[in-house]
Amino acid sequence: MTPQLPYSALKQVFARFAEIEAEPKGELEHVNAFTLLVAVALSAQATDVGVNKATRKLFQIADTPQKMLDLGEVALIEHIKTIGLFRNKAKNVIKLSRLLIDNFGGEVPSSRAALVTLPGVGRKTANVVLSMWFHHPAQAVDTHIFRVGNRTGICPGKDETAVERAIEDNVPVEYQHHAHHWLILHGRYICVARTPKCGICPIRDWCLYPEKTA
Repeated sequence: MTPQLPYSALKQVFARFAEIEAEPKGELEHVNAFTLLVAVALSAQATDVGVNKATRKLFQIADTPQKMLDLGEVALIEHIKTIGLFRNKAKNVIKLSRLLIDNFGGEVPSSRAALVTLPGVGRKTANVVLSMWFHHPAQAVDTHIFRVGNRTGICPGKDETAVERAIEDNVPVEYQHHAHHWLILHGRYICVARTPKCGICPIRDWCLYPEKTA
């Protein structure tokens, strides 16, 4: 496993990320906490671009749990059928909408423990919602962050939970809030899976990856 970058290097890495984009944003389109929760749940094994395409019209007519229930599962499937696993995801969205009404007064809860009681909402989804909507420095580790963390030494770990802990334990606190967005965007556009774009990488000087490309 790649060793953990020291504190001094991490300070410089995240200072560089902040210099490039001080306020990084998630790329899933949403209008409130509920639509963000639904969008993130739909994004599992799907691209943000694909989810946004499917949800633009959906969120115009179903932007609350009650409106989603009124729409119904069959009509919801028609909106999201271009997304992978759409049948199972539609069932979960309808179920979570019912639970939000029954258990949380129709509001999206602001605790991880409460969020993960909802169908189709795991720790990663909960962390995205906590970070993006409630501004809590929760670290949602996806495949991009897992790859970047282990490849560079920013936050190495044997699984997603270990990488999440490595971010929380090692990244300077002033950068925690935006850390997962910076890392996702870096993995999506620069430190890509097959052939990382090391030649244009802004943190190349501190990266521990031994097989850098030109």
